[in-house]
Amino acid sequence: MKKNRHKKILSLIQENNIDRQEVLLEYLNNAGFAVTQATVSRDIKELNLVKIVSSTGEYKYAQNTIVEDTKATFNRFDYIFSESIKSVDYAMNTVVIKCHTAMAQAACEVFDSLKWDGVVGTIAGENTIFILMRTEDMAHKLNDKLKQYIK
Repeated sequence: MKKNRHKKILSLIQENNIDRQEVLLEYLNNAGFAVTQATVSRDIKELNLVKIVSSTGEYKYAQNTIVEDTKATFNRFDYIFSESIKSVDYAMNTVVIKCHTAMAQAACEVFDSLKWDGVVGTIAGENTIFILMRTEDMAHKLNDKLKQYIK
């Protein structure tokens, strides 16, 4: 079932400009796959989907073709993260990243793919990422490190 669903997801993102998990969820349900938001989120991560700019200038999901080794992971992070974020700030032990519309989940996924010292957890919406750090000092250091990715 999972294999068939993954095939369908890859087919759907090639045929349609799908920019949000909710839209993909609707397409899958219409195709007869009874899935939840959590399942779609896991599928996106397992299929290594990323958001790219379509020919119409809008963001859409696409299959990432970068080979997953350590260097490629950092290159992927550098590219996706720097293209996604607009600002970084922190308050106490929480780092807040503002992203371009619909890019926060992609940026958060690549952030989570790397090991960051002191990160307790992350959560992403459409255009904002919250990163909970163990201490305020760690939040300050991460804030300074992530600011280098702002264009």
